[in-house]
Amino acid sequence: MPQYVKDVMTPAVTSVRPDASLVEAAQLMRAKDIGGVLVALDGELLGVLTDRDITLRAVADGVDPLTVSCHLMCTPNPVTIGPDEEIAEAAALMRRHEVRRLPVVRSGRPVGVASMRDLKQGGAPA
Repeated sequence: MPQYVKDVMTPAVTSVRPDASLVEAAQLMRAKDIGGVLVALDGELLGVLTDRDITLRAVADGVDPLTVSCHLMCTPNPVTIGPDEEIAEAAALMRRHEVRRLPVVRSGRPVGVASMRDLKQGGAPA
């Protein structure tokens, strides 16, 4: 019997405004013990910002994390999946696009995040 993304995803969406600083995003990630946040405005997903993005796109280039916005450093138009898709499809998308987490969207609005860990716990081949 297939399992669905909605059954294994993390339903809490942690997001920042596009104009939030990288420091704000990093502090939120630390407080929630997560590796990435969604960048959203009025419920619309604009991008994904990970701890790796902050390190490699900003810090490594000497960008001031207090003055640079999350929108400038995030991955825009991220690969997403719907909550009613099978977890095998989510795993395939992650492999194909070399990402570790997928925003879960319904009608263009984020409703959760599915990570590799979520999929493995759900029994998907990773």
